[in-house]
Amino acid sequence: MTGAASAGGRRPARPSPPLRVAALLAAALLGGCAVVGPDYQTPRVAVPGRWSGAAAAQQRQQPQLSQWWRRLNDPVLNGLIEEAISGNLDVATAKAKIREARATRREAVGGLFPTLSGSADAARNRTGGTSTSSAGAGNITYNTFSAGLDASWELDLFGANHRAVEAATYGVEAAEADLRATLVTLVGDVATAYVDARGYQARIALARRTASSQRDTAALTRTKFTAGSASAVDAANADAEAASTAANIPLYEQSFAQDVHQLSVLLGREPTALAERLKRTAPIPTPGRPLPTGIPADILLVRPDVREAERQLAQYTAKVGQAEAALYPSVSLTGSLSTSGTKIGDLAKNSSISWSFGPSVSVPIFQGGQLTAEVDIARAQRDQYFIALRSAVLTALQDVENALVNLSTQRRNAAQLGQAVKGYQDAARLAHVLYQAGSESFLDVLTADRSLYSAQDSLLQSRVAITKYYVALAKALGGGWDGAIDSSKPEVVDTNTGPHLAAAQN
Repeated sequence: MTGAASAGGRRPARPSPPLRVAALLAAALLGGCAVVGPDYQTPRVAVPGRWSGAAAAQQRQQPQLSQWWRRLNDPVLNGLIEEAISGNLDVATAKAKIREARATRREAVGGLFPTLSGSADAARNRTGGTSTSSAGAGNITYNTFSAGLDASWELDLFGANHRAVEAATYGVEAAEADLRATLVTLVGDVATAYVDARGYQARIALARRTASSQRDTAALTRTKFTAGSASAVDAANADAEAASTAANIPLYEQSFAQDVHQLSVLLGREPTALAERLKRTAPIPTPGRPLPTGIPADILLVRPDVREAERQLAQYTAKVGQAEAALYPSVSLTGSLSTSGTKIGDLAKNSSISWSFGPSVSVPIFQGGQLTAEVDIARAQRDQYFIALRSAVLTALQDVENALVNLSTQRRNAAQLGQAVKGYQDAARLAHVLYQAGSESFLDVLTADRSLYSAQDSLLQSRVAITKYYVALAKALGGGWDGAIDSSKPEVVDTNTGPHLAAAQN
């Protein structure tokens, strides 16, 4: 941010760089710590006031996303989602990233404290005499013992370490948001694959029923052909129509198997783990009441990927200050304490103790532009994450609007297809009655059967699409697992990590 001009229209004179450094150094010594670089403030991101594709009643209520999948009233789906939360590998990876981020923060916090290290030494020494001395004369054997402590503490006068802790803290929050975003994606993917699988089961059942009915019609046509009331062309067409419908069944079974494989992997299990469990046909899950959407501003608080992008922006804003702090002097307090003697009992006696203590100052004078380049790098990275935040918001808005318009359109499409199915059912029933009575040609029966099967299959696909768009809307609004998640348990538990003999490598 730029400062405002003074009342007289002239900006106040800025002190020279050496004076600024001296003033900051004095303030740091008196106040304890100063920081350089920008202080993070949550940016304001413009969003529309309402959703264009949602009804007013939907937007008057806050999004109701807690376990939204239970609105589909499918116990099997509920169980699969719970198993996926505990077994999914992407979730396990996100948990590991949280543990990494927390360890990184602990490491950064450690930089705020003094360091202390100890040393000890024992040696057996021998000095020899001159070559002209008698054998063994002048040789002296003796022991030496020493022990010491070394301590140092960087005063962090310009906040480099504090900015590192700040950045690491934001990194932990970003990792936690990443876990929530992973859960949103996981729940949506499990629900989508499950609905898709149930849809293929329904299409397989429809194809089998239709093919069976068409084989009955083919048998009747062959009987009529034998009696001379139908042609050989009619009999061939009837057989071909039944075979054509039956040919869809293997393709639907293939797609169903792929959905089952995907569900199994999402649960962190082998691809065929759920084959027997999902073998039995079940209805396509259908949503009930419309899902409240709230207003667009709600996604800034609810969508975890938007939260993650905002926390990453905060993290890299702090890193700008961390890079700028390297442009200023650093002051450390160092001290050492040592004792030595020829006997262990001589250690820690006044005559054998030595110590030193004092400050050390490091001033960057010439670095070939490396330090300023690092600041420019940090600023450019911060800009990238600011753009990523804006992109995340726009993507979230697009996801919701797309889901709303898709869901609304598909509901209207399903209503029209339902009316079409009723009409084709009446037409097919009448065509079969007239054909059996000899008052209708087989071509009319063939056309009616094809139209009915096509409309019924399209209606099933539309019902699947409605539920999948409902899932997409819940996912776009940020709905995911809102229960507790334990991210502290490591996936790999090491044993026998103390000192031990190295195992032979194969």
